[in-house]
Amino acid sequence: MSDVATNLRRIEATLPQGVALVAVSKFHPLPAISEAYAAGQRVFGESRVQELAVKAPQLPDDIRWHFIGHLQTNKVRQLIRLRPALIESVDTDRLLSVIDAEAAKEGVVQNVLMQLHVAREETKFGFSPDELLKYFSERRFENLKATHICGVMGMASNTDYESRVFEDFRLISDTFREIGRMCPDLRGFDTVSMGMSHDYLMAVDCGSTMVRIGTAIFGDRY
Repeated sequence: MSDVATNLRRIEATLPQGVALVAVSKFHPLPAISEAYAAGQRVFGESRVQELAVKAPQLPDDIRWHFIGHLQTNKVRQLIRLRPALIESVDTDRLLSVIDAEAAKEGVVQNVLMQLHVAREETKFGFSPDELLKYFSERRFENLKATHICGVMGMASNTDYESRVFEDFRLISDTFREIGRMCPDLRGFDTVSMGMSHDYLMAVDCGSTMVRIGTAIFGDRY
């Protein structure tokens, strides 16, 4: 069994039933992804449209690609045509509108997550909890024609203070639950994507249903 397969098995053993694993393959080569695929992994995360455009045609068709990076509006059409299973990083109203328009043109329904910004780093993207609650309280999602919002995604602050990381994860999870209470008629709104290699166990404890793990599976980036 390869190191990648061994790492996958070790991580899978720590995940409760119902928590999905996204293997973050960004910046990692095709052979490493193929090893994970051979070990049974089918969901992979990429953060650059051009990198995904190169990798996807060379790998099996049943891989479910998640786009997890900051997405520029001028890259949306290319990304939609690659048929990602999920765009996890919708961070503005404008981006959501462009995704909806391009998905409609392609005749597909694009699944997305709304990205929450709770971390202290200003470099991270996303809606504040108040902004996202306002979006749903105004039921602006009803204007979407070809986009399905499946839940939320977020990242904790990059800090060694576990209490701060815990607070960030709780805020993401609480915001998700508040949206569900506010809009009980939302269908398929069931995903909380949070937690990476160094903090995913805490994220799961706080209600994560999907973790994004790269280094702990593939090792350091190339």
